[in-house]
Amino acid sequence: MTVIENPSVSIKNLDLNFGAVKVLKDLNLDIASGEFIVLLGASGCGKSTLLNCIAGLLEVSGGQIHIGGTNVTWAEPSDRGIGMVFQSYALYPQMTVRGNLTFGLKNAKVPKAEIEKRVARAAEILQMEELLDRKPGALSGGQRQRVAIGRALVRDVDVFLFDEPLSNLDAKLRTDLRVELKQLHQQLKNTMIYVTHDQVEALTLADRIAIMKDGLIQQLASPKEIYNRPVNKYVADFIGSPAMNFFEGTVDSGVFTAGNLSIDLKGYEFTPTGKLGGLAWFGIRPENVIVGGDGPVQIDVIAEIVEPMGADTLVWTHVAGAPFRIRMDGTSTVKMGDTFGVSFDPAHASMFDKVSEERL
Repeated sequence: MTVIENPSVSIKNLDLNFGAVKVLKDLNLDIASGEFIVLLGASGCGKSTLLNCIAGLLEVSGGQIHIGGTNVTWAEPSDRGIGMVFQSYALYPQMTVRGNLTFGLKNAKVPKAEIEKRVARAAEILQMEELLDRKPGALSGGQRQRVAIGRALVRDVDVFLFDEPLSNLDAKLRTDLRVELKQLHQQLKNTMIYVTHDQVEALTLADRIAIMKDGLIQQLASPKEIYNRPVNKYVADFIGSPAMNFFEGTVDSGVFTAGNLSIDLKGYEFTPTGKLGGLAWFGIRPENVIVGGDGPVQIDVIAEIVEPMGADTLVWTHVAGAPFRIRMDGTSTVKMGDTFGVSFDPAHASMFDKVSEERL
């Protein structure tokens, strides 16, 4: 576990209850200064709730929140030194972009010269100088979200919170703004905490990802670590599109067996505490399955469904009675009903205990 000295944001033993329902459970998270952390998980996992607790929009039931070394557990949102960008743009329709950017600063009685300086800087960074005198109704969705980001930017704070800011945009705009957010972080080097259910956003934006389920953090690690060495079956199944292929079987004397499939586990790296026998899940990602090839495990399959996706082609089949997906090059000529050979290397696999579902 990474120990962070002088974290920008520190969450200690955080609990949040709605009546008898425990939403966040003894949650701990330290975020380094300038780090881009993504809170990732399915709907209802607690990621937006955690962000709202950090922002001060929800009153916690227990634990503490520190921002910049200051205990802000009971502080008002305006006193926490944060800027927040929501899923909805929440712009004032009757005001120009400039008016939306300056409204909060004027209420805070920031000097006029300082307001102009901050607005000019935000407009330059977000490349929206030509939009300052337009009203939100004359802007595209991407431009409105850029203004919402600018409104947080002019607060001149060290910590930015993003609550699914791209979910209302179409696919192309999401991709474009995702790149802009990454560039923004590289330029500003502020601490950013970003909530999403989109794993592509998480993998491309994050320095570290916190994958959440049922109010708990399942794994906190770099995108590469989470993708290649998920700590449990939930994380393995959640990350990756299409999802990881799984076989349910047994491990005995270094061999995994599922039905008529036998896999020699030579090359698989067991965890220090992983037991070497008993009921288990064996997982291999579709992109680690090679058509033909000379991998240690070789299988003949029949193409049941073929999905051309441009750069890739996905083929669906069954192996040892379990659904099995193969990601091929987009130039593949495989057709439904074709029989062909595939191979893979157990060194690229992930294995989990059948009962605890923890990594072996």
